[in-house]
Amino acid sequence: MNAAAIAAIVVAVVVIFVLIRMVRIVPQARAAVIERLGRYTRTQGPGLTLLLPFVDRMRPMIDLREQVVSFPPQPVITSDNLTVGVDSVIYFQVTDPRAASYEIANYIQAVEQLTITTLRNVIGSLNLEQALTSRDSINTQLRGVLDEATGPWGIRVARVEIKAIDPPPSIQDAMEQQMRADRNKRALILTAEGQRESAIKTAEGQKAAQILDAEGQKQAVILAAEADRQARILSAEGERAARYLAAQGQAKAIETTFGAIHAAKPDPALLAYQYLQTLPQIAQGDANKMWIVPSEFSKALEGLSRLTGGDGDGTPNWLAQTGASPSTAGPAEDGSGAGIDTTGWFDSNLTPAAEQPEARDLRASDHDPDSLAARVGISPDDSPLPPGPGFDKPLAPGDR
Repeated sequence: MNAAAIAAIVVAVVVIFVLIRMVRIVPQARAAVIERLGRYTRTQGPGLTLLLPFVDRMRPMIDLREQVVSFPPQPVITSDNLTVGVDSVIYFQVTDPRAASYEIANYIQAVEQLTITTLRNVIGSLNLEQALTSRDSINTQLRGVLDEATGPWGIRVARVEIKAIDPPPSIQDAMEQQMRADRNKRALILTAEGQRESAIKTAEGQKAAQILDAEGQKQAVILAAEADRQARILSAEGERAARYLAAQGQAKAIETTFGAIHAAKPDPALLAYQYLQTLPQIAQGDANKMWIVPSEFSKALEGLSRLTGGDGDGTPNWLAQTGASPSTAGPAEDGSGAGIDTTGWFDSNLTPAAEQPEARDLRASDHDPDSLAARVGISPDDSPLPPGPGFDKPLAPGDR
């Protein structure tokens, strides 16, 4: 191989090497800082770029995507002097490749140390209970402090999360005991409230049942009283109607008897006979111990003797004196009651017999012997009855 060929090969290799150093490709979501003779020239974005050989230099590419960095658990002392292990994670993004390259040597390590320091400052001002229950507040405080501190580095902190806070084992046992006691307390409270609600519901049910029972008994008593009242009213009305009808019947009987007596026109002998028939009825009854024979008993016997005598045609004296015939002296022998009108005797709409004018006149004259004797056609002196209805004449010792 001659010298010219060797020289051509060397030139070709140099050209290829220069071309390789001249042409660079930057991927998407990456950024390249280009230096010329050691000084910052520009920030190259994604795409093809050309560099001057042996003059320009491209620094390592910077990832512009959001990055996640998880730090190992760090011991942190709370305000109540308890050491807890805090495990955190941070989300950040490079916004200025030039600042991230020239303002900080290792921005990932710087963010880690800054996060640990800020975390200790924030949690150190809280006690254990606050640290366990205030994670959102801790995350907000950490993000604010880190974002402000990493701004000059060309880094934006998007989010900081506390993954875990682990208290010491002894504290964990105490917390578990407290949790069990609290749960037992809640269980007892819920049980007591359930028993209370059950007792209240039972009492309300018993109250409602007693109220309904009392109302039922009240309605039953009211209905029984109404039924008894209606029964008594109906019984009283029936008794009143019966008495009224009985009184009307008695009034009609008395009126008929009185009319028959007037029609027959009895003489003293007939009255004496009726008087003798009434005397035995006076002695009837278990309560009667003795009865008195009036002094007019002899006159009654004389009247009876006249009653048994008669005229030549066989007509009794009393019937001859009255001038009545045997066919008109009384009711018909067949008992049919011919000549007596019984229509309307028991009509409740009619005026009672006791209120009729004839009955009033009869009641007014019942106690007057002269009026009674005048109606029957005899004089008071011929009557075989005692002088008055009340036996006004004193009785002699021999008359008893």
